[in-house]
Amino acid sequence: MNDIYVVKQYKNKKEINISVPGSKSITNRALMLAAISNGICVVNNILFSDDSRAFLDCLNSLGFELKIDEYKKTVTVYGQGGKIPCRNAEINVRSAGTAARFLTALLAFSGGNYVLNSSEQMKKRPIKPLLDVLKREGVHVKYLENEGFFPFEIKSSGIQGGSLEIDTGLSSQFASALMMSGAVCENGIEIKMSGKRIEGAYIKLTYNMMKHFNMDIEKNNSCFYVRKKQSCINEYNVEPDLSAACYFYAMAPLLNINVTVNGVYKNSIQGDLKFIYVLEKLGCKIDETEKGIKVYGVESYYGITVDMNDFSDQTMTLSAIAPFAKSPTTIKNIEHIRYQESDRISAIINELSKLGIICHELETRDGIIIYPGDINSGVVETYDDHRIAMSFSLIGLKTGGIKISNPMCCRKTFEGFFDLLDDITK
Repeated sequence: MNDIYVVKQYKNKKEINISVPGSKSITNRALMLAAISNGICVVNNILFSDDSRAFLDCLNSLGFELKIDEYKKTVTVYGQGGKIPCRNAEINVRSAGTAARFLTALLAFSGGNYVLNSSEQMKKRPIKPLLDVLKREGVHVKYLENEGFFPFEIKSSGIQGGSLEIDTGLSSQFASALMMSGAVCENGIEIKMSGKRIEGAYIKLTYNMMKHFNMDIEKNNSCFYVRKKQSCINEYNVEPDLSAACYFYAMAPLLNINVTVNGVYKNSIQGDLKFIYVLEKLGCKIDETEKGIKVYGVESYYGITVDMNDFSDQTMTLSAIAPFAKSPTTIKNIEHIRYQESDRISAIINELSKLGIICHELETRDGIIIYPGDINSGVVETYDDHRIAMSFSLIGLKTGGIKISNPMCCRKTFEGFFDLLDDITK
């Protein structure tokens, strides 16, 4: 694919019935949990993307035995019961936030000497809050470039147990990393959580998956208690990626068409399920069919005010369809998305403004207000951020005249996204 993708206007009114890859968030958690389990686990419907391949490469560098079949979308993981086969190793997490946070904690908890490298993009994302927690538990950390960021070296004799605290406000991945890594502690560990996202969707996802993997974890208010347990399951099936599905579901109100994503159901353990109910507030009817959730199109919709703290990956999706509403859209409580693959609040405002849409930050600096308006033609800068690339393509489906710069940054989570767009706009 070229460095510029020209989005074709969607002119037919056919229903969309589509399949999306497995969930990135579930894939990398499943790989982690299988690796620290006691036995052989086959993980099915794996998402193969830059992020998951980075995770797999890291596990391979650490000495884990893996059987990878991209055609069948499976990975067989030979779990080591919390032990790291190579206790003196160098890994590269590339741009994968899950690999960066999860493996940092796991290596510190299990013990050994490790060098952790990353992409230039990941070097801009914070890791210090997690490393500060680990340092208080006796882990030695040496930053190799800039204080508080990748790359760094850790030396650890292992964490046997105890009690620690983490603020969930900046990234719930820090909390998830500690929860899963706690399963290797011989004496068990208490994790006290503070901040806005104690009840966050990704923390709930981690908790539910640890239960599914038969790990010993309990919750009491804002505290989680994790104890080491001989756990193993033979097989785990990864759900379709709801974050990816939502780009297609957003086409229902935007284009006034009906959309079904195969295998997505209301009992999903993924937090982005909440976005579907945002579409319901826009006037879309929601139905659960045998194939999956179906969202019905609407002729027009009004803007809403919504707190997206718990499903903030869809901030960009709602922002892309907001200019076509009949009234302003306000998105609140998303300050943490400034520290993800890009400063996503700034990126949204910059790119919508370039296209002629009036939008600005809330006075609290933790949200955005977007006004209806006419879209100008233009090239969308993606900031090497997969979610900017995919969400802003929705605008072009409605209006035409939109080009996406560096479209293949979507390889991070959904490398076939623009091929699917080509298919539905034929």
